[in-house]
Amino acid sequence: MRAVRHRLRMWNGIALATALSLAVGVVSGFFDEPKTDPESVVKRFTAALTEGDAGAAAELTSYPAAAEAAITQAFDGLHAEKATFDVNQYIPLGDDAGIFNATADWTFGDGKNWQYNINGRVRKLSVGWRVSWQPQTLAPGLGNGRTLRYDRTDAAPPRVFDIAGNLMMTEQRINTVTLDPAAMPDPVFSTNRLAKVIEPVAPLITGQTLMQELAATPGQRVTAVSLRDDDFAVLEDDLRAVPGVVIVQQLKLISNDRRISGPMVDAMRKVWQLNRDETAGWAVNAVDPDGTPIRQTGFQGPPGPDIRSTLDPRVQLAAEEAVVSVGTPAVIVMMQPSTGALLAVTQNNQAAEMGPVAFTGQFPAGSAFDVVGAAATAQNIDLQQAGRQLGLGMDYEITGLEQRTDDLDGKGANLVRTASGPDSEKQVKVSPLGMALVAASVARGSTAVPVIAAGQPATTNESPAPMPREVNDRLRTMMWENVHRGPASMLADQGDLIGMTGSFEDDRWFYGAKGDLAFAVLVKDADGSDQAVKMTSKLFKEMAKPPTP
Repeated sequence: MRAVRHRLRMWNGIALATALSLAVGVVSGFFDEPKTDPESVVKRFTAALTEGDAGAAAELTSYPAAAEAAITQAFDGLHAEKATFDVNQYIPLGDDAGIFNATADWTFGDGKNWQYNINGRVRKLSVGWRVSWQPQTLAPGLGNGRTLRYDRTDAAPPRVFDIAGNLMMTEQRINTVTLDPAAMPDPVFSTNRLAKVIEPVAPLITGQTLMQELAATPGQRVTAVSLRDDDFAVLEDDLRAVPGVVIVQQLKLISNDRRISGPMVDAMRKVWQLNRDETAGWAVNAVDPDGTPIRQTGFQGPPGPDIRSTLDPRVQLAAEEAVVSVGTPAVIVMMQPSTGALLAVTQNNQAAEMGPVAFTGQFPAGSAFDVVGAAATAQNIDLQQAGRQLGLGMDYEITGLEQRTDDLDGKGANLVRTASGPDSEKQVKVSPLGMALVAASVARGSTAVPVIAAGQPATTNESPAPMPREVNDRLRTMMWENVHRGPASMLADQGDLIGMTGSFEDDRWFYGAKGDLAFAVLVKDADGSDQAVKMTSKLFKEMAKPPTP
């Protein structure tokens, strides 16, 4: 009997445990199942939107396919950092309908928010409660095929003036002439014909060069030339008649005087663009199928200030005439020692193919570095320290301009103090900008700081010890004797000109100062030991000419 009672207790225990297990499973399943009442469906819908889960949100609507497409497009078109949707209120309207109100907050960063209210409906369908899909349930402005888009907006563009206050650059339409190989039945005919049409404005472009570009990029369009509107108007009909020609039009900041070009013009474009970026606004647009934007929200502040470039057109044009006098790469950089203003920077075509070398190119200084070596010896310091006193290696930060003056970082203490020895020649490299800074620093008696736009001087964390006056006077004497009694004597008629010649293999340097003008000239692979001096002579002759209207 006792054994029977024991077995009964054991079976009762098992039955109780089983019942408890089933009960827990039922309760657990009850809490795991998503609630299907209308208010919960609305909250799940907004939660899915907050998570950016277009599919999950769409499945809770009456028209999942259309909803998912619209939600996906909105998130893709707005590129928001975050979007938050919260239910404010749900009101039942009987047993099979209800309405709700929710708030939406799209965050685009830095105080850019789009906030609005949503008024939606829910209905009880055969599959359960669903949010009645209307595009306006997601955002205002939608419907009738419209899409959402986040756009940058811009105020009126700033004007760019030269150092004399004359308008220097304006935004104009540029017509880029390209060749599409897929639309050319006869590539030889098209390239030769196009070259003939553009010969008046681009004589160096030939059918052969265009064929070479097409061969280098099989199947891709190549650019033949970019034309201002006035040139394009004359050539348009003939251009469009060439099989394969495609015209691409866009706005671009260009020089009013087409003769003025080069690294300074490129730098001013960057300064101009930074100005626009700093004043850019934003907008959320609902876009009609025909592309018409309908603004929903956004902000656009006032335009930025106009820009005053330090470029002097008269000096720039003289430098451009001088730099093309040789057939090898050549560069001229000119600046004002008293202010650091870069007045002219130009490269001939051969140098331009190497990139913006006037600012960033690193060329062996050779004997041109003797001035820095002399400054180092006179003060018993290394080349790096002396170079910094003369503007080299100062790690300048210049708005809109990437530049590098030398490669002395970490080497100065290891170099002999006279830089003309063969070992140091291989180690010391400088840019034309760097040597112009050396000339300007000697001329002003303190470290020159470059400027390309008024009110935006270069900044640096470097603070070199000032060069003693007697050392600077010694450098001026060296440079005076180089012009008036040395290898640059053909320039002795230039009055107060001081300067220094330099060479490394076939490269030739000349840098110096005259009055409140400092400059550096570099001729690579020069045909003659005096090429840089001759180019300087031509530069001064061009500057002496009366300005042309």
